[in-house]
Amino acid sequence: MDELTHLDERGRARMVDVGAKDSTDREAVAEAVVILAEATRTALFGGSLPKGDAVAVARVAAIQAAKRTAELIPLCHPLALSAVEVEIEQIEVGARLVVTVRTTDRTGVEMEALTGASVGALTLYDMVKGVERGAEIGPIRLLRKSGGASGRWER
Repeated sequence: MDELTHLDERGRARMVDVGAKDSTDREAVAEAVVILAEATRTALFGGSLPKGDAVAVARVAAIQAAKRTAELIPLCHPLALSAVEVEIEQIEVGARLVVTVRTTDRTGVEMEALTGASVGALTLYDMVKGVERGAEIGPIRLLRKSGGASGRWER
């Protein structure tokens, strides 16, 4: 990359002008892993946590966060999202959240997918912290994106 698009000619932060770009179908998929002890993982996916259905709460939190990304990340554009899908699955080390975000717009939805995955993982942490303070979050990462001039990218 030859230039950082979020900096103006004087090196100051700016919001990128996407007005001249074409609207295209765009999609991004991000994941977050929450590392849990076996007993906590069993309680989480067995529905026996003291705070209730953590998976359902985390799913809603991830959707809400994706929709509000522009309010949280200063230089992100507000986007009309057409879909936010959240899958939360049990894995050997704990839980894996996969957030898929779609839009037809002038800029991508990578930040929306990453924000959704991050807040979903934080919500799971909040829901299990009463039984396990040592839960860990990470990695949080983009898995793939498509649309726009840069096309498709996959990890």
